[in-house]
Amino acid sequence: MNKKWWKESVVYQIYPISFLDTNGDGIGDLRGIMSKLDYLKDLGIDVIWICPIYKSPNHDNGYDISDYQDIMKEFGTMDDFDLLLREAHARGLKIMMDLVLNHTSDEHPWFIESRSSKDNPKRDYYIWRKGKNGGPPNNWESYFSGSVWKYDETTDEYYMHLYSKHQPDLNWENQRVIDGMHEMVEWWLKKGVDGFRFDAIAHIVKAAGLPDGDNPNHLPTVRAYDLFSNLENVHTLLNNLYERVLFHYDIMTVGETSGLGPEQALSYVGDTRNELNMVFQFEHMQLDAASGGSGKWNIRPWNLLELKKVMSNWQTVLHEQGWNANYWCNHDQPRSVSRFGDDTRYRVESAKMLATFIHMLEGTPYIYQGEEIGMTNIAFQSIDDYRDVETLNFYEEQMNEGVPEEKIMQVIWKKSRDNARTPMQWNISEEAGFTKGRPWIRVNSNYALINVEDALKDPDSIYYHYKKLIALRKEHEVIVYGKYELLLADDEEIYVYTRTLGGSRLLVILNFFGNEPELTLPHDLNLDTRELLVSNYPVKGDDDLSQTFRLRPYEARVYMLKA
Repeated sequence: MNKKWWKESVVYQIYPISFLDTNGDGIGDLRGIMSKLDYLKDLGIDVIWICPIYKSPNHDNGYDISDYQDIMKEFGTMDDFDLLLREAHARGLKIMMDLVLNHTSDEHPWFIESRSSKDNPKRDYYIWRKGKNGGPPNNWESYFSGSVWKYDETTDEYYMHLYSKHQPDLNWENQRVIDGMHEMVEWWLKKGVDGFRFDAIAHIVKAAGLPDGDNPNHLPTVRAYDLFSNLENVHTLLNNLYERVLFHYDIMTVGETSGLGPEQALSYVGDTRNELNMVFQFEHMQLDAASGGSGKWNIRPWNLLELKKVMSNWQTVLHEQGWNANYWCNHDQPRSVSRFGDDTRYRVESAKMLATFIHMLEGTPYIYQGEEIGMTNIAFQSIDDYRDVETLNFYEEQMNEGVPEEKIMQVIWKKSRDNARTPMQWNISEEAGFTKGRPWIRVNSNYALINVEDALKDPDSIYYHYKKLIALRKEHEVIVYGKYELLLADDEEIYVYTRTLGGSRLLVILNFFGNEPELTLPHDLNLDTRELLVSNYPVKGDDDLSQTFRLRPYEARVYMLKA
């Protein structure tokens, strides 16, 4: 059993612009994070993952970086960050930075030079090509819709941007780019940060020759994921980063890697690979997206059998070979209780059930800000209230195609990234205690019912359920390292699994829906030895567990048995 501190940790993700504003400008800041360190420490988490805080024009909420070694002025100063780091460490909390290596801002000094002329020394720091047949160099489509190519009149060529036109892709075939990125990473490590989440890391290598993608529908652009995702040389570059820089520091690393299964993930996180500690997988995030059409915006109902298949595969393949990063939502995904639970009648019960599921799996659990109090999706009536570039591009694209606005908005209400980006709901004061000014994006109107202050007063709140789950993980080694086994694989409503380590066996029972299904447990489970560790409902004195019993809506129970 390969024990590591980051395997035994729980991570809390902060989206700083929406966490807490201390100077009244409507934008969260570093001092806001600092003021809540004791709150996070009390919750029990170990690592704070902070989304990008670097200097940025903020076209994509900080993921367009213009200076990797400076702080965006709205968030504060480098002195503020240094103080935050010291204060976190003083409480035993670690800080993980969010770092974008695939692209920079178009206002980064490198790109300003690169676009100035074809013979500039930094021209080859980015990916430039001549147009073809009066249009872009190839037919690849951006993640934010439209071509990945932006024409630049200065030099009569196109530059590549897999994301926004304000986020030009770096050329990772240029050794000077590699050296510069390595130096920057080490600069942060010397400062004392405890790890990195590498954004879009799977895309730093593009297919040789940049060929057109398959285009059966003869569209102007096509999503050619296999030509710019998870290519073999990504591993060469990551191994090189590890050997030259990361190896020398006791840190945690997680990569954002879409488009792969657990077998491919082992190429990144396998114990002998020397690349990353873990990756974020997206297979369970795609269960409610129909194939084809507009990607994630093409919604279909998800089902539990598919979720079981995906999660069980990751749990089984990575056991004792790599490590999982387990999550339900983040800054790019809708709120989990609105997506996989019931955010009205059974909001509390389903939020606790979803938390139980994630925290009892093998892998490092990630909590996204507000998840610990059951924050929900928003449904702004006007597109003018949305801020996310991906959402706005989708709206414009659909309107241009003649799709009724009402239909567009219904999709946006379910899948917009702004669902997770509304301000943290601290109390019932104006703007939910997030700011004394006008927030950069509107606060969810349900903050009077859902907020931290009320959660802390209620011993049966979602917050205290999270706190209990985190404490149990630190108390029982089987929760961290135990082997996963799925039970009742064909049940369409109930998810049951065990975790086994030595003489300890964990039994996790989850009702994923609002019905009251009957559960019959396998006879080989030693129920006579049971100890109830946690439940999201009051349980009777003898806990009424038997081989067959009826579950309540969204019920979750965790038992300790003898193996």
